[in-house]
Amino acid sequence: MSFTTLGLSPALLNVLSEQKYTKAYPIQKSAIPAILKGGDVLGIAATGSGKTASFVLPLLMNLQNNRVTKNRHVSVLVLVPTRELAVQVNEVFSTFAPALPKPVKSLAVYGGVSINPQMIALQGVNVLVATPGRLLELVESKAVHLSDIKTLVLDEADKMLNLGFKDEMNQLFALLPKKRQNLLFSATLSDDLNQITQFLLNNPLVIKIAPETNILSQIDQVAYYVLEERKGPLLRYLIKTKKWQQVLVFTSSGFKAEAVADKLIKHGIDAEAIHGKKSQWVRTEALRQFKSGAIQVLVSTDLLARGIDIEFLPCVINYELPRSPKDYIHRIGRTGRAEAPGEAISLVAPMMSIILKSSKKRWGAWSTALKPKTLI
Repeated sequence: MSFTTLGLSPALLNVLSEQKYTKAYPIQKSAIPAILKGGDVLGIAATGSGKTASFVLPLLMNLQNNRVTKNRHVSVLVLVPTRELAVQVNEVFSTFAPALPKPVKSLAVYGGVSINPQMIALQGVNVLVATPGRLLELVESKAVHLSDIKTLVLDEADKMLNLGFKDEMNQLFALLPKKRQNLLFSATLSDDLNQITQFLLNNPLVIKIAPETNILSQIDQVAYYVLEERKGPLLRYLIKTKKWQQVLVFTSSGFKAEAVADKLIKHGIDAEAIHGKKSQWVRTEALRQFKSGAIQVLVSTDLLARGIDIEFLPCVINYELPRSPKDYIHRIGRTGRAEAPGEAISLVAPMMSIILKSSKKRWGAWSTALKPKTLI
C-alpha cells in the first residue's frame, strides 16, 4: 500500500520519497491512521517491519495542530530501554521534522554521559526520547516537565514493562497526565504483560503482524552443535570462508564479548566489543564504525538485540544462545530487516543442545526452524 492513502501531509510524503520508502508496511498501514485520529495502539510486529516510522510520522503530523508552548513542557514522550535505541529513534524524528511547516524539536536523553548538556538542550523540545533513569534525573532537576504530555510511546514495550524497569516506570506513570494517548510497540509481548497493558491502554487498536512468519520467511537459521572450546575456531572459520564484511556476534556477558573480540583481532579479523560497562562515547563510536563498514565484526551482549537498525546486515551469530526465546527473536531480527534476506547462525554446545531439544514447547517455531549441522 502507498503512503499517499494514509493521511500524511505532502511534506512528509516528499521526505518518504527522498528516503526511498516506496510502500507502507503492514504495521504502518494499520497504525498511522489510528494514531492520526488520537487513538491508543498496541502494535506487535517483527523487528525491521517499520514500527518506528509507524508512530513517528503520525505524531509529527499531530504536533502541527497541537504543540505545547510552555518551555520545557514536552508534548510527546518516547520511552526506550537503551541509549542506542534512544539515539536511533530520535534520528527518525530528525529526518522528517525539518520538512514540516511548523518546527518540531526532538531530543534524545540517556545516561552514561554528562547531564548538563542535555538540560540545556531541553529548551523548546516538543518530542523527548528517553531512557527511564536519565528522564527521572532530569525531572528531579526540573529541567523538563511531564504534566502536558499528550502522547506516551513505549518502544520495545515488553522490555519497558518488565521487572527491570518496574520502579522507574511506576514513578514516571505517576508524573504523567491521566488523559493522554498511549502507544505500545514491540516485536514480542508475553502473556503476563498483557495484564499490565490493560491499565495503560484505553480501547486500543491491537495490531499483530505474525512475527514468526515474517522472521522465518526472511532469515535462514542454522545451528552448529559444537564443543565449547571449538566455538572460537569455528567462528573465525565461518567469517573467513564466507567472506562476510559485516557480522554481528552475540554473547551472554561483557566479559565473553571482550574475550571473543580479542581472539578475533589476534587472528587478523577486525573486531570490537560493545557492552553496558563501556562508556556511551565508546559504544556510540563502535556502532558508528560498524554501520559504516570500518569494523568487520561487532561482538555484543543483548545491548544491541533490540531496535537497532543496521541496514542490510547479512549475518547474526549467536556465540552463546540467550536465556529466552524472546531474546533470540530480537537478536536474529537484526538481520533480514525490511524484507531483505538474512542468515542467523547459532553455536550450540552439547549441553545447550539437549536443553533446546527438550524445550520445543517453550522455544516454539524457532527451535524447529534451526537447521542442525554436524557436532564439531
